[in-house]
This record gives sequence, structure tokens and C-alpha cells, in this order.
Amino acid sequence: MFLDPIDKVLVYPAYFPSILQMAAMAQSNSIVFELDDNYQKQTYRNRAYIAHSNGTMVLNTPIIKHKTTEAFRKTRDIQTCLNAPWQQHHFKSLESAYRSSPFYDFYIDDLKVLFTNPVDGLQQHNLKIFHILCEVLEWDIEVTTTTKYQKDFDGLDLRNLINAKKKTKHSFTPYIQVFDETNGFLPNLSVLDLLFNLGPSTLSYLRKESIDFREISVKQ
Repeated sequence: MFLDPIDKVLVYPAYFPSILQMAAMAQSNSIVFELDDNYQKQTYRNRAYIAHSNGTMVLNTPIIKHKTTEAFRKTRDIQTCLNAPWQQHHFKSLESAYRSSPFYDFYIDDLKVLFTNPVDGLQQHNLKIFHILCEVLEWDIEVTTTTKYQKDFDGLDLRNLINAKKKTKHSFTPYIQVFDETNGFLPNLSVLDLLFNLGPSTLSYLRKESIDFREISVKQ
């Protein structure tokens, strides 16, 4: 675990967050979600990575596109495609990837609502995902949201963890994965990989990862 406890961390809501972002939140006393950001492509806002038989698979949430430049659209205004069966596809991908994992059957019924109920707003859906993850992990953590964009933050600014293209230098502690005999260990996947493989030990794993989050935080 990090040498000094993190008082509070500022992050973006993500679609089934990466293990790195979940570790940052698990090692913090409180979480602040930034809700007044501009939408950006190729981030964990609308994608998650899981282990599959052929290696890493991306679960991508399609959004409704507009003529205006994406950079000037607020994430809170981004809507998901209602006429595309992406939820069904994601659920089937999870079933194919993790049905033989130790804890798939234990958690999937609690998560199923995220793949069956209609989704409109991307940001609202990501917040719902996080709260359901807290429920299944029995994780009691203080969570607040911003009312305006935080140019300065008096805690640890880790909004950069939403960047899906940026590779982390941290060497994650290996754990048994479903396809590790063929793929080897795949680090920093979605927290779903931890959940289905480690079950109740997920929070313990996240809190024990020794990561210098101050080194990867946004410098003010």
C-alpha cells in the first residue's frame, strides 16, 4: 500500500474502471468525481479491457455523435446509442470470457442490471456502475461530485488515469486469470477481471498494490 494514506482523489467516472484507477480510489479516504469535463475520445469513459481467449478484448460503448466537435461537448451531455445492442454484446463477451472463473456466478446477477436496463447518459451510467461495484464489494467510501470544473484541487488529481492510451509503468502483482496459460498475465485490465477471479479479495488486492500515485498525478 502507498506509504502515506491519500486523503482524497479526483478522478473521472469510468466504464468499469481500470485496476490502476480502482487502486487509487481504494487507497484513498474519499473520492471526488469530476463531472464538468469535456468529452474526449479513446478514454476509459466509454471503454474497458477484459481478458479473452485471444488476449485483451475491448468493450466499447458507442455514443451518439453530433456535428459539433467532440472536444466542446460536455461528458454529462454524451448519450449512448440506444439502437445498437452493445449492452447485449458486452454481456455475452463477459460470459464467454469469465463463465469459468471462480466468482462469475457469484457476482453476475448483481451486475446484470447494468446490461439489461436502458442506458441514456454515459456519465450517469458510469456513476451507477461505480455504486454497484461498491455494493458487491461491500465497500463503504465517501463519494462526492464536482459542480464546476476543478482547475485546482487540494487532494490528489488523478484525472489523467482516464486516458486509455497511456501505459502505466507499474508492475502489477500477478494473480490467476482465466486464460493465463495461453495469454500470460495481462495487467491493468478492467476491475471486472479482478472481481471475477479474486472475488471478495478484490479490495485487499487493490489496497496492497504499492503505487506512487503522486508520481503519476496531474502536476498543479
